[in-house]
Order: sequence, then C-alpha cells, then structure tokens
Amino acid sequence: MKYIDEFRDPVAGRRVLKQIEGLVARLKPRTAPLKIMEVCGGHTHSIFKFGLEVMLPDVIELVHGPGCPVCVLPVGRIDDAIAIAEQPNVIFTTFGDAMRVPGSAKSLLATRAGGADIRTVYSPTDALALARANPGREVVFFGLGFETTVPATALTILEADADNIDNFSVFSNHITIIPTINALLETPDLTLDGFIGPGHVTMVIGLEPYRFVAERFAKPMVISGFEPLDILQAIQMLLAQFVEGRCEVENQYRRLVRDDGNQAALRAIAEVFELRPFFEWRGLGSIDHSGLTLRERFARFDAERRFTTPKLTVADPKACQCGAVLKGALKPWECKVFGTACTPQTPIGACMVSSEGACAAYYNYGRLTTLRRAPS
Repeated sequence: MKYIDEFRDPVAGRRVLKQIEGLVARLKPRTAPLKIMEVCGGHTHSIFKFGLEVMLPDVIELVHGPGCPVCVLPVGRIDDAIAIAEQPNVIFTTFGDAMRVPGSAKSLLATRAGGADIRTVYSPTDALALARANPGREVVFFGLGFETTVPATALTILEADADNIDNFSVFSNHITIIPTINALLETPDLTLDGFIGPGHVTMVIGLEPYRFVAERFAKPMVISGFEPLDILQAIQMLLAQFVEGRCEVENQYRRLVRDDGNQAALRAIAEVFELRPFFEWRGLGSIDHSGLTLRERFARFDAERRFTTPKLTVADPKACQCGAVLKGALKPWECKVFGTACTPQTPIGACMVSSEGACAAYYNYGRLTTLRRAPS
C-alpha cells in the first residue's frame, strides 16, 4: 500500500472489521467494555472523521487521551505567553492552534487584536527567518508539542547558535509522552485495558520507552498510524493480544516508525534540551520530569530567562471540564457547556480549540451521533 486512498479502502476496512468481530467473539465474557485509549489527538480526529467509533462492536470503548499538546497547556502558561507577546519590540510567533486558546483574561488572538505583534508560523525556522529579517526586534517562538516537534526546535536553536543570532529565543512548552502515560496509569479512578500509541512521537523515540506499559502495568499497546485502516488494524492487533493472553508493545506503523526511533533527532534533543524537575499539565496537575527546558549552554535562547512573566498557576474556568476530558474520565458531550456555551467559535477550554482536541473532534465529526447516545 502506497497511496492514501488504499488506507481508506472500504472493502479492506470491512475485512478488518470482520476480523475484529471474530476476535471479540473469542473474548472471555465481560461485565464492562474494553477501554482502549488512543493517546494522540490525531487518532481521535480520524476516529470521528471516518466514523470508526460507530463501526466497532459495543464491547470496545475508545477513550480519548491527553495527546494534544495545545490542550494540555495550563491557563498560566498561556498568560505567560501573552505577557511575553505584549513586551515592547517583540515579535511573538506561534503555531495557529495556540492562537485562540483562552488565557485567564484573553487569548493570543485577542492580544494581537489589541496591538501586539503576534504572527502565525509553520515551523521554528520561519521564526528564525523573521529574526534575521528584523535584527532590531526580539523574535520569540512559542515552542509547543511532544517529541514530534522538539527536534525541529532543537535544530533551529543549533542553527541560531552557529550563526550568532542574538534576537531569537524560544518559550519552551515542549513536553514528553512517557511521564504522561505513566501518570495516567497511576490515576486510581481511571481504568484502561490497552493503548493505541502515538505514531509520530514514536517515530522519534522508538518503542523501547513504552515497554513499562506492558511489563509494569500489564497493558498492551500498539503504535498506530493515523488513517482509518491503520487504526482498525491497531485495534485488531490489541484484540489479538487480549484473546491470546499476551501483553506486548507492537508496531503497526512500520512504514514510518522504526523500533529504535530516529537517533539523529534524539541526539539533537539531548544536545539542546533537558528535563524540567516538574511541569504543570491541564487536567493532570504537575508531572515530574515531563517538560523540556533549554540547557544552560543555550540559555541566551530561553525566552523565560529573557522576559519577565507572571508564572502563576491559574485554575480552569469552573464551567470547563477540559481536564477530565484529557484524562479520559469524561466524554466531551458529558461536559455541561459542550456545544452550547463552548464551541470552536466561542471556546471556553483548549480541547475545543485545537485541531487535535477531543471536544473539537466530537463537535466537528461526531456531535449528532454522540448526543443521541447521551443519557437523558
């Protein structure tokens, strides 16, 4: 298979669904559904865009995880970003997803409307190009994302260092996936049976870091691609493990993911970044060694050292239940403001804003189906 339509072939999809149904029939009797968490928001959107959740047998319940890096940013970090953007002489650059995420008083988009120079970029190299083109301005890049996007930021910082660019810095909110999954597994009120693992993160870090999921917590995981057949095959592979009594970390996404990851990317990350002692997550609280900050050697490119920010912990709006959605403890349609006060046009929480947010996925692709299922 080489072309995208092959990964969306309905005939092949029905064949995999038939295999899934056969495996379900071989499962031991259960009193509750099998809860499978797709960690990545990209999976969540594919699941609802292509209607996979309504195709699966009722015994399978898909649970949506915290793999949306914009969604897990706490309100206080958005406020810090806004404080930097409002500094005189600053050009603040960010991925588009972060523009409408609400801070405690306003968003970056509202801040731009108020006069701050905030620009959407597609990569950190775009931000570095702005720094070169505006030597009299301070250009700050809003570093967001799991290990998928960290190598690009690291390589950009190495380039800025090599070229002695002195008006470029990064506000690092890069985060790591393994402590996140560990925190989920240690949450006492969250019961999960297995994981669909994040394909693009694993492309960088490889399979080895996930072994603890199977070995310590006895939960199987299948690393998956993002097309409909990828996800269906990952579910089929998980069911095969349940039926056969195995508990392993397997790789469905072999066309992109190598078992040992991308060593060049890992070297760049290790050279530029180090783990923070702790980092705050929306919904999950503070997680030890889950965030990345610049090493001392690259301190001159660290926006947190260049600029003064509030650095406050700010509670989510009371009406917003984003945190529970990110933990998989609540489905988006169970939130009281979902689809009413909170929509993509008028978001209260980050999960409704981001292109990878679970609430946005439900609203855009699954809203009518899931609301029909909602208890009266």
